[in-house]
Amino acid sequence: MSDSISPLYAEILGETAAIRWAELAPWFAKGQLLWVAGDLDLVAVAEAIANDDKDEVARLMQQERLGRMSDEQASDLHQRDPELWATVVRPWVLVQEPVSGRQVTHH
Repeated sequence: MSDSISPLYAEILGETAAIRWAELAPWFAKGQLLWVAGDLDLVAVAEAIANDDKDEVARLMQQERLGRMSDEQASDLHQRDPELWATVVRPWVLVQEPVSGRQVTHH
């Protein structure tokens, strides 16, 4: 098994950054914000979407680990203003609140 990552994964990782809710609110208002469960690899999920991996995306959505951000989630994030991680796979902005102590890391 190889420890190498795909060029697409590396590209997405390079475009992933910490962000605050205020910067994401306009994307939420446009309906273009996707929530990713905090224990998932944000970059791997973005790669699955970019590669149009319908099976993986459908599986994550069915498990409610990926989906459009709800009004309740948005309100909670607005109130708490935690540090979030986000990346873009047009037309979507994928966002997650990492599990405590977990950050997006380089492989």
